[in-house]
Amino acid sequence: MTTPRLLGISGSLRSQSTNTAILKSLCARLGDQAEMSLFALNDIPLYNADIETQALPASVAALKEAIAQADGLIICSPEYNYGTSGVLKNALDWASRPGFNSPLKNKPVLIMTSSPGVLGGVRAQSQLRETLSATLSRVICGPQIVIPGVNQKIQNGHFVDETTIEFMRAGVDHLIAEIKLWS
Repeated sequence: MTTPRLLGISGSLRSQSTNTAILKSLCARLGDQAEMSLFALNDIPLYNADIETQALPASVAALKEAIAQADGLIICSPEYNYGTSGVLKNALDWASRPGFNSPLKNKPVLIMTSSPGVLGGVRAQSQLRETLSATLSRVICGPQIVIPGVNQKIQNGHFVDETTIEFMRAGVDHLIAEIKLWS
């Protein structure tokens, strides 16, 4: 098998997003284990089925193509008000179309969440699992990757918690094993 192509999606739009920093730090640590690119959700419009019947917005078409070309996804989401971010849910709604035949169908997905609080986004993780289940994605089973106290683990825009980075890399190992199993 060729080197797996992974797509990282951050559920945050902030320029100093801790979730984007987590994905960038993970990407830098993958070596030749996998190729990973990030897809920013800044230009994805709010989902509207009326728009969908016309031509897809270019940003949505690009998102769907990036997902289709990836062997697996790594999603890192903040937790807002006990759930995932609206921007991430919106992007998944766009990507899930057409129903039962979207680029998310059968796509292996590793979920990570973070929060400044002590639970690390565990409630957002639950919501994401449910949403991705509806898209027929293959969410990687294993210990949940939740990152509590995330603000203290970012230094100069980089995620620096080595213990968590190694835990995330183990999750990537599971993702790659899933990709190889189904290829």
